[in-house]
Amino acid sequence: MNLYELATKIISGYRLSRNEDLSFFKDCNLNELTDAADKIREHFKGGNVDLCTIINARSGRCGENCKFCAQSAHNHTNCEEYSFLDEDKIIDAARANQEEGVNRFAIVTAGKALSGEDFDKAIHTFERMKKELSINLCASMGFITREQFKALKKAGVTSYHHNIETSQRNFPNICTTHNYDMKIETIKIAQEEGFCVCSGGIIGMGETFEDRIDMALSLSELKIRSIPINALMAIPGTPLQQNKALSEEEILRTIAMFRFINPEANIRLAAGRKLLSENGKKAFASGASATITGNMLTTSGSTIKGDIKMLLEMGRSVKAIKGSTCDSCSCQKC
Repeated sequence: MNLYELATKIISGYRLSRNEDLSFFKDCNLNELTDAADKIREHFKGGNVDLCTIINARSGRCGENCKFCAQSAHNHTNCEEYSFLDEDKIIDAARANQEEGVNRFAIVTAGKALSGEDFDKAIHTFERMKKELSINLCASMGFITREQFKALKKAGVTSYHHNIETSQRNFPNICTTHNYDMKIETIKIAQEEGFCVCSGGIIGMGETFEDRIDMALSLSELKIRSIPINALMAIPGTPLQQNKALSEEEILRTIAMFRFINPEANIRLAAGRKLLSENGKKAFASGASATITGNMLTTSGSTIKGDIKMLLEMGRSVKAIKGSTCDSCSCQKC
């Protein structure tokens, strides 16, 4: 497989599909793969890197049994537990992120779905942020209803985060309290209601590389334009606590493969950046075009200032785009 020729075809409009044998991604030359993937990134995404931050607005006591999660009540971790945060604290965090140059701010909550009084608090917080700030708004609140999506949209939220986590085949090995089809249904409702959906998954949970290819294809078929890739940081007290950390080479291979299969999407670095040298510098030269930043990831992320400094030194830009969708495109149709 000539990876540079394939990259040129993709730039010209060709798209990979399930009808093809994509097994070459598993063992092709890594340097050629990452270099070709970055040419695709450069063509479709340019030099700008999309920065987003999150705040965990409700933590712990989640009734779902996701094996990777510190916040699941089924797991025995030292996760901090608290109810929905005071809205002033959330808005202060969003304002600080905005002033540092972040493009998007997400309120994330533990639990199968945010509802009742907590959802009302979230709506009021988003309404204030829309009025007082210019940062783009995102929510990650589980399996919410169509009516709740409409309320979020009215409150000023433009993006919704909802990971599919892994391949459809592997999903039952990771969680049994909800299923893969529920994930897809929620994503489609969000899209129907005009949200730009951010959806990706976690690698290093015992899946095969074929599972990762399958996940990348599923996201392509869903036309997802923001794809966070998390590398598992095995948390003591979870069923995956003994999983061996992925090598940098394997993470870079996965990122590059996702870029080939999802050429127009933002491939977004998420949890696990500490597994990469120089805080992920090579990943940004292997197809990645976005990142979650800040200090609010449960498995520790990176600082906004540190990310901006590194990216500027690489010759990339981090311009925040008001009113942009989750992939910072200019159409704003989402």
